[in-house]
Amino acid sequence: MGISNIGIDIIDINRFRKKEYIKNKKFYEKIFTDSEIKYCLSFKNNEEHFAGKFAIKEAVKKSIREKISFKEIITSHNNSKPKIILKKELNYRFLVSVTHEKDFAIAMVIALDED
Repeated sequence: MGISNIGIDIIDINRFRKKEYIKNKKFYEKIFTDSEIKYCLSFKNNEEHFAGKFAIKEAVKKSIREKISFKEIITSHNNSKPKIILKKELNYRFLVSVTHEKDFAIAMVIALDED
């Protein structure tokens, strides 16, 4: 198992603050799974969490060779640590870190080849 690639992404949280979930459900449903939406909406400042999950998905796309859609990248949390699962059967395991501060969310993903 070795490092395939690294992906990093930064996003302005204000993009999500301007696109309120209640008024833009279709937009969110194109990017996030139902479980991701439910998770983010469980927080008062849900825009930060949506931005963080979006940054993770972008970083995953940058870290693998194959083309993949946002909805094929599933993010979850285990003991407050982010986790990535792919719907497509691709041979990767991921190391991921995400943070948000004031107006920005940043994610870094390391894709490990399972071959």
